[in-house]
Amino acid sequence: MKKLYLFDFDGTLTYKDTMFLFLKFYNPAKFSVQFLKHIPLFVLLKLKLADTEAVKKNFISSILKGRSRHQIEKKAQQFFEENYPSLFRENALDFINNIDRQNTESYIITASLDLWVKPFADKFNMKLLSTQAEFKDDIFTGNFVGKNCNKEEKVNRIKLEIGDQKFDKIIAFGDTSGDKAMFKFANESHYRFFH
Repeated sequence: MKKLYLFDFDGTLTYKDTMFLFLKFYNPAKFSVQFLKHIPLFVLLKLKLADTEAVKKNFISSILKGRSRHQIEKKAQQFFEENYPSLFRENALDFINNIDRQNTESYIITASLDLWVKPFADKFNMKLLSTQAEFKDDIFTGNFVGKNCNKEEKVNRIKLEIGDQKFDKIIAFGDTSGDKAMFKFANESHYRFFH
């Protein structure tokens, strides 16, 4: 039986959202200043009066724009080393460690940036479908390549990745409304399964 596992990352496998954690880890002083500056935008987000993708891009850019790929990747590796496995729900780690890799493909599908999730995906031996950071001449532009990987975009990425491969069962794990489209796409879905 050929299975495809689809895991959301933040909140599903982890205890906390990794965007704020990583940006704070990257540059604590700059993070504090930019966080305060962005509070009005975060409030508008909560009230659904601002565009999630725009606010997210703006905030990430305010801390990482202009940094080299090498610099960010080095920091992402340190972030991984400091936060694995403590950042992860124990049930999730048990589940991942017991996946039968023979007939199974496993993906992490996340709205978080590839920059800091990649070391974790590599550790789990999973493919990563995520929001992608844009680099020009190996310098982060502050923009994303394509769309924020959330909601319908998660399904678009999955379809693109699997192409015409056939699976007997597609099983999705998530914890927010951003995973609803992925749940619809899967044969079996689990909401907050590891909580």
